[in-house]
Amino acid sequence: MIATLALAVVQIAIVAFGAPLLVGTLRTLKARLVGRQGPSPWQPYADVRKLLAKEVVVSTTTSWVFRATPYALVATLLTAALIVPVMTVRPPLAFAGNIILLVYLFMLGTFFLALAGLDAGSAFGGMGSSREVAVAALAEPTVVVAVFALALRAESIDLGRIVERFAGEPWLAANPAHLLAFAALFIVMLAETGRLPVDNPATHLELTMIHEAMVLEYSGRYLALVEWASAMKLFVFMTLLANLFVPWGLAEATGPIPVLSGALALAAKLAVLTAAVALLETAVAKLRLFRVPELLAGSFALAFLSLMAIFVVR
Repeated sequence: MIATLALAVVQIAIVAFGAPLLVGTLRTLKARLVGRQGPSPWQPYADVRKLLAKEVVVSTTTSWVFRATPYALVATLLTAALIVPVMTVRPPLAFAGNIILLVYLFMLGTFFLALAGLDAGSAFGGMGSSREVAVAALAEPTVVVAVFALALRAESIDLGRIVERFAGEPWLAANPAHLLAFAALFIVMLAETGRLPVDNPATHLELTMIHEAMVLEYSGRYLALVEWASAMKLFVFMTLLANLFVPWGLAEATGPIPVLSGALALAAKLAVLTAAVALLETAVAKLRLFRVPELLAGSFALAFLSLMAIFVVR
């Protein structure tokens, strides 16, 4: 019991405090790839600290939903961090660690954020909320189908058991259909976290923004929590990708040394994924809004092919 509680605290700390560093490293890599010096990887920490010290300005037209949304976002992401295998094959909430609950948590955060965008009565907020819900409606089924394909191969919907099965039987992880599911989840990660080519986190142009439109009315500590939750969502999605498809390096025990080795393995895998995202975002432009459903439909098709390959290819 004490070991599980200690693991939960360490896992939450890694996700919560590692997420801003992940976002900062991604920004620095993108800047270096285009020939700029760019900000320091530690800049997101300074941004959060600055926002926490600023005054909160709230519109008089808002309700309790607007104030509760930042806390709901952080709570759902911290709960998701306890379900996803981060450093060990058995996460602290292993008894609830299935893909269905994880998708519900992601959708709960999206639901609150979309309501908050509408709550302020801003035209930009409503536009961003409608776009976010449309993207989520196309992206979440892909997550379920892709991970369900993995679950059928591993004969379990428990995320920890899926990782444990693939780590113990490398030939399952080397299945070509595995790559289809990886490509599908990678595209969904870009859509769900507001990355290029679906959204551009570095712009405030009203005709292109999705996530930024919903949070335009936030300021002070509320904005700090929203940005922190956005960074944690990227961290959780990347961790899910890294450990589901490259399950090696995760600890099977809960001692200090195995957990440390699992954290180092996760850092190495996240570094590779971060470099891949940085290269992609510097090589592609943002898609037109009406082309985004085509991209997400393609990701669903990849996930469906991965699922069908179980029954066709023996």
